[in-house]
Amino acid sequence: MSYAPFDWIDDEARRRADAGLVRTLRPRAAETELLDLAGNDYLGLSRDPEVTAAAAAAARTWGAGATGSRLVTGSTELHAALERELAAFCGFEAALVFSSGYAANLAALTALTGHDSLIVSDAGNHASIVDGCRLSRAATAVVPHADPEAVRKALRAHGGRALAVTDSVFSVDGDAAPLGVMAGVCREAGAPLVVDDAHGLGVLGEGGRGALAAAGLAGGEGIVATLTLSKSLGSQGGAVLGPARVVRHLVNTARTFIFDTGLAPAAVGGALGALRLLRREPERAARVRDVAVELHGRLVAAGLTAVRPDAAVVSVRAPSAESAVRWAADCRAAGLAVGCFRPPSVPDGISRLRLTARADLTQEQIATAVDTILATTPLSVG
Repeated sequence: MSYAPFDWIDDEARRRADAGLVRTLRPRAAETELLDLAGNDYLGLSRDPEVTAAAAAAARTWGAGATGSRLVTGSTELHAALERELAAFCGFEAALVFSSGYAANLAALTALTGHDSLIVSDAGNHASIVDGCRLSRAATAVVPHADPEAVRKALRAHGGRALAVTDSVFSVDGDAAPLGVMAGVCREAGAPLVVDDAHGLGVLGEGGRGALAAAGLAGGEGIVATLTLSKSLGSQGGAVLGPARVVRHLVNTARTFIFDTGLAPAAVGGALGALRLLRREPERAARVRDVAVELHGRLVAAGLTAVRPDAAVVSVRAPSAESAVRWAADCRAAGLAVGCFRPPSVPDGISRLRLTARADLTQEQIATAVDTILATTPLSVG
């Protein structure tokens, strides 16, 4: 009998192809003519000269890599400065920087729970939250999307140590969680609320201070925020923000902090430069929200089905996974890059084009994007 240990991979690949679910890598060039509504550079800062200069200066000063874990040689003065300024900007007592937003979510959920506790998780939460729940050894109750009453029932039924976790803005449809009601439910149960504010930072709240600041919850004793530095701040990495004792606990117990190499200095410097720029130009946050609303309004007026955005994400329904892939490809061929969400990335099985608004889009670019989407719309849409 021949030795073929990976034949099963070919079988799975055929099934994915038959279902129209094959994913491919598409390396992008440094310069492109494509109008980008696919990335998450909400404030247009990833190529801002001030931000890239800060990243370059950090690399020249501190080196290309962090050289070790944060507890060994991977913490620099830049890391400490970014943590101080992030915490102050977002309204929290302390912050801790990680190598990615994914690692930050894993850290918060694994270090703040255990085998005797419960995590109540929204059905629409990001994959990093799902994986954090799995790795935590805690029991997990997945509750219907944006349903505080379901959270209340799950917490009451458990009765012991527990926490609730939710995205602030959900990455698929761009809708916001009812954070005020969720926080009240958690206070009643004596449970913390962990909020992934990846899509809120830089977009929501006064000057882009985030969804928790907008809800008046930032800095609360029972509130922990996780976020990414790779969206509105145009860099790389993640962070956990909360009470100082929570951050100290993570330093001592979070495996994705203790055993991971620290975030590279260039990414830290870039994020810090972007944060300082945002403090000086708070109008960028309002602009990106306005662009999202305008994109949505124009598409709906033309007959497409789109979810009204609560932040920067505009989700447009497609009739099938195959048509969504084709629609996105036709947009790209016409000069517009858009996201394409389809199963299994979407929990409800509905395929979508995912558009990301940017604060630096001109009115001409907005019009071009809308015209391109409408010109390439599948016949079965609308």
